[in-house]
Amino acid sequence: MKLNRIIAPLTILALGGGAWYYLGKPVEKPKPMSLPEQLIRTEVLELHARDYQVEIASQGTVRAHYVTTITPLVGGTIQTLHPSFEDGAFFEKDQILAELDSADFEAALASAEARLARAEAALSQEQARAKQARLNWEDIGYEEEPSELVLRVPQLKEAEATVKSAKADLDQAQRNLARTKIKAPFAGRVKTRSIGLGQAVGPSTALGEVFASDYAEIRLPIPPSQLPFVKLPTDENDTPIPVILSDASGVAEPDQWSAKIVRTEGTLDETTRELFVIARIDDPFARTGKSAPLRIGQPLRATIQGIVLENSYVLPRSALRGVNRVYMVMNEPPVLMRRDLSPIWSTGNEVVAREGFTDGEKLASSSLTYAVDGAKVQIVEPSTETVTEEVISPAAPKS
Repeated sequence: MKLNRIIAPLTILALGGGAWYYLGKPVEKPKPMSLPEQLIRTEVLELHARDYQVEIASQGTVRAHYVTTITPLVGGTIQTLHPSFEDGAFFEKDQILAELDSADFEAALASAEARLARAEAALSQEQARAKQARLNWEDIGYEEEPSELVLRVPQLKEAEATVKSAKADLDQAQRNLARTKIKAPFAGRVKTRSIGLGQAVGPSTALGEVFASDYAEIRLPIPPSQLPFVKLPTDENDTPIPVILSDASGVAEPDQWSAKIVRTEGTLDETTRELFVIARIDDPFARTGKSAPLRIGQPLRATIQGIVLENSYVLPRSALRGVNRVYMVMNEPPVLMRRDLSPIWSTGNEVVAREGFTDGEKLASSSLTYAVDGAKVQIVEPSTETVTEEVISPAAPKS
């Protein structure tokens, strides 16, 4: 027990002395690790001035060239309805759509022919009487010229007027008989038919509504800011502007139709200040062509061909950083430099500028959210996937 009491303090002293010796020895500070320089990866687009075709986007609905209400010129009873006078049916110019009962008009025509025959006979008799009156005057030996009454001139004029009136009545009777066959005023299509067989109609009765099928129209608005970029026709002799129309219903692969702007309206919209232009669509119902048929009232998107911007730089809109700002990649070594631009035209995908760039300059086309002026970059090859900002470190050299 005594021996243990002596050894324990000695052990503590020895440990304490060792600890004191360890703490008293100077500790070396760790050397700072050298981190590789960080670079920003980006794709670049080499800029070159070129001519840019402006295309103005608009939309509207198809409307008929003109719409007409069919009304008869004479009254009667509907006797026949032709298949071409059904809702949605096509018809050609002067094609018979419906027929009225013609019995009364045939009787009126026969009566007019009889009146004309009687009038012509009376005229022949008066002409013979007038000729005989002159012969009688000359046979008696009168030297002076006979008066008009002697020569029956008033009676002759009356007979001639009666013939003209009879001829006019005959022409009217013939026209009325022809009007019992109600013909199409133009080549078109039936919108609605509003009468049926056996129905009595008058000159003011609406038989149906039809519209022309030779071509259709679409009314397209153009904002005031885009008017300087398109040369609109103001006269019928001006060159029409090409327009490409596509379905606006959201079809994956919409059909397309060719059209042309033929005229502009004379006033601006009071609310939007937009100018409306009228585009013509030939053969809208695919009667002769192979395109898909259109429908009246169908909504369509339009791409209007505008002017050509010469010597312009076309930038992808995805390269913009903020409002009209891009980053350029300067060579040796590649670093980012911020640059402001003044676009003259822009779309949902592109921005067009004429000034502020030179041929051969490189535009940083990747998304660079945290880029700053002077930041070093590493240029990467374009890929099919979208490249976003990525900070990397160059590989450490092999020992």
